[in-house]
Amino acid sequence: MDKQLFGTSHRLGILGGGQLGRMLIQEAISYDIHVHIMENDENAPSSGIATTFTKGDITNYEDVLAFGKDMDVITVEIENVNIEALYDLEKSGVKVYPQPRVLEIIKDKGAQKEFYQKNAIPTSAFQLLEADENQEVLRSKIPFVHKMRTGGYDGKGVQIIRSENDLINCFTAPSIAEDLVPFEKELSVIVARNERGETAVYPTVECEFNDANLVAYLFSPADIDQKIEEKATEIAIDVINKLEMVGILAVELFLTKDGSILVNEVAPRTHNSGHHTIECNVTSQFEQHMRAVLNMPLGSTELIRFGVMLNLIGSEGYSGDVVYEGMDTILMSPGVHPHIYGKATTKPNRKMGHITVSAASMQEAKRIAEKIKNSVRVIAS
Repeated sequence: MDKQLFGTSHRLGILGGGQLGRMLIQEAISYDIHVHIMENDENAPSSGIATTFTKGDITNYEDVLAFGKDMDVITVEIENVNIEALYDLEKSGVKVYPQPRVLEIIKDKGAQKEFYQKNAIPTSAFQLLEADENQEVLRSKIPFVHKMRTGGYDGKGVQIIRSENDLINCFTAPSIAEDLVPFEKELSVIVARNERGETAVYPTVECEFNDANLVAYLFSPADIDQKIEEKATEIAIDVINKLEMVGILAVELFLTKDGSILVNEVAPRTHNSGHHTIECNVTSQFEQHMRAVLNMPLGSTELIRFGVMLNLIGSEGYSGDVVYEGMDTILMSPGVHPHIYGKATTKPNRKMGHITVSAASMQEAKRIAEKIKNSVRVIAS
């Protein structure tokens, strides 16, 4: 560590004040590390627990520059930030992690795919598409996965094009067309790297998604054989090392029916596929990200309990002041850990919280998780 990190003498700034920032702050409080937030929404989940809260637009050059100039270290909880300002802060001596050049690659899914291709990282075949791409070109790609190059998040900005009828609603922004991969499982690996180049990788998890492309269930550890586990770990470490990135990286993977592993995409921040680590691993992803960007020794990633994570998502047909229905019922089950993000209002498919079930066996964790799924709803008053 370069200097005293604890107390008021050191300032860690986060661009974005959502639930990811909130959970990082909750870990930082135990270290007396002071975390400062900039976010446009004054009622954002992090606003009430940050050391200071600055109202500002994280995509605006002047706002990011003004906020960052007083920080020792800047990090992000979302990729959609003003990169130009981060480059200038970095030049002025502020440490920015993940580095602006890494964010610039990852926030553009086309640049991401090109990075994998250039660095021999296994990924599906793809084609970059212009905003006004010829329909004949699109027809020739069917079936394919259609992704906007920028702006996609939490399942938004992704389409599955299976027939010509689906082309009617195709994105008109710059995008990519990826081959539709016949995968067996969707996996994720969380990996961290500090300034010294030390890495720490978490056991692979398996994700099941709902119709809105949000995680419905996460299982830790994934039900895969040791060779697949080793290959997934190797790929995740390879990606973060080739990026030379500092911070935590979520590497989303496809396990294909023939046993190959392909990188789908990555996120240079704490991630929904790592929330279970708060209860199920020695070091949570949030503490680990803090350790990495502050160049502290990385913590143990050892699994200490089997886990199933469920997102608490706004139910269809409900918008307004949030009500969590069935919480009393689920709290009677052992090993149930609710995390409510502090969002005052709900709407369909909005992430409002998550619940992790930790248990001595995966069978028991799944049994309790299924009970929870059928007991709790996020509705409106």
